[in-house]
Amino acid sequence: MPDAFTVLWTHDTCRALRKADRVGERPPVAFSGIHTSLPSWSAARAGDGVFAVHVHRGEVFVVSRLKVLDMERRACCGTAPVTWQDPAFPGHGDWSALGAGGCGASAVHVDATPVRFDTPIPGELLTVLTWRNRRGRTRNLKHVVDGRLERSIGLQGFYRLTPESAGELAQVVHNAG
Repeated sequence: MPDAFTVLWTHDTCRALRKADRVGERPPVAFSGIHTSLPSWSAARAGDGVFAVHVHRGEVFVVSRLKVLDMERRACCGTAPVTWQDPAFPGHGDWSALGAGGCGASAVHVDATPVRFDTPIPGELLTVLTWRNRRGRTRNLKHVVDGRLERSIGLQGFYRLTPESAGELAQVVHNAG
């Protein structure tokens, strides 16, 4: 059974997506990295789902639901850089805001829903969403007050959801249509 994860897309990332006019488009790729500025997707495998989330003024939104296709560099990625000045993924320049220039960035090809910023996660759901680590230990979001997230630290990274929470988020995306 595939796993599901969350990844936080920062204000800078979302601002860049808006500026590049990517709202309503389906990203073909996301990027994994080796530095905290670009979360590592190393736990993901082909077939896994990823909910890209964004926090704005205490409200958490699902920006896109992505299904991992593969984590290989393909011809669509463009020529690998020869020098540090060369773009890392020239074939995905339209989606470079998702981390193409990040430290040790690698391509993660995805099948995704369109980017949108109008799919909020209900406040009551924030209090029960649960993530689990590889050892099976679970945790909930901290800093949820009156259905609003006061600090996003619990979302900063790439975290595996429990199957129940993955189902809840999938329902939020489905209901948004």
